[in-house]
Amino acid sequence: MSLSRRNGLILSLHSAIHGAVDDERARAVAAIAAAPQLALACHVIPDGDALGSMMAMHHLATANGRRVVSSWPDPFVVAATYRSLPGLDACRPSSQFPAEPEVMLTFDCGALGRLGELATSATWAKNHGELVVVDHHVTNENFGTINVIDPLAAATAVVVRSIAHDLGWELNRDAALCLYVGLIADTGRFQYSSTTSSVFALAEELASFDLPIAMLSRQLFSEHRFAYLQLASVALARAELDTELSFVHTCVLREDQRTYGVTYDEVEGLIEWVRSTAEAEVACVLKETDDGFRVSLRSVESVDVGGIAHALGGGGHRLAAGFTMRESPEEVVRIVKQRVRESLAAQKGD
Repeated sequence: MSLSRRNGLILSLHSAIHGAVDDERARAVAAIAAAPQLALACHVIPDGDALGSMMAMHHLATANGRRVVSSWPDPFVVAATYRSLPGLDACRPSSQFPAEPEVMLTFDCGALGRLGELATSATWAKNHGELVVVDHHVTNENFGTINVIDPLAAATAVVVRSIAHDLGWELNRDAALCLYVGLIADTGRFQYSSTTSSVFALAEELASFDLPIAMLSRQLFSEHRFAYLQLASVALARAELDTELSFVHTCVLREDQRTYGVTYDEVEGLIEWVRSTAEAEVACVLKETDDGFRVSLRSVESVDVGGIAHALGGGGHRLAAGFTMRESPEEVVRIVKQRVRESLAAQKGD
């Protein structure tokens, strides 16, 4: 395929995606504008983009006269990294979430199952009202009545900003701070390939609200308890590199977490250390939970780990994704490596 034809196809695809997103966003704006009360939810064990996006909408909706209930599935806790987000004290546990919301919005959630016990409320909203899914994952299952899913957006926070703009809702400092957290969380402080000129333009707009940029960067990316550093040293010492496959992986066991007194949410960032391996195209971290091993995958460029994760019951993006599996860690690694081999072989075939 010629370069000009390829670029033309990409432009056509982008145009089609934006057209569909614009249509769904217009429907979402109409539903939100007409609703006196909104029920907001994000996925289980929420990350920076999920929390930041939901809390930004919480602040904006409240400022514009809406009654708002915000929550996420049990366990109803957030990582210490995000506890300074404004408004978290106004959130309510799932037991206090509306059972029959007329308009419910989900944020950064690719599948109904990621809502845990809140899926019951989401199902009611889908059958009797409006369920607005706000996301940017290409693997999203489109489980809402309205699906504002922009896979070209760097973060769900970007989509939320667009919705707020179309609603005519002006930003305030709390909303701007939450959006900024979502933006830097999903662009890795503007290091990932999703970082574009429009991302920097949004960051400039948000920073104009006198945000504590340095403090946020330290809290989200550089600050760890000493206990976590001890656990990380064990996990990194356990790492294995397959030079032939250009694949590196390690595992965090529940025993490790008990030994060092480290919670699951604290080890989420370990994948960023492992992915820094110069010899590896794909990085993989297994984290043991009661539900099995939660697996984080990262790719430098050539392997679509989002496709691998989706095939294994998870989801995410082309270069960053995850899934959960109950098999032994050795079997999980074997399966992932086989999928990586198949991906690389398919590319050579092309």
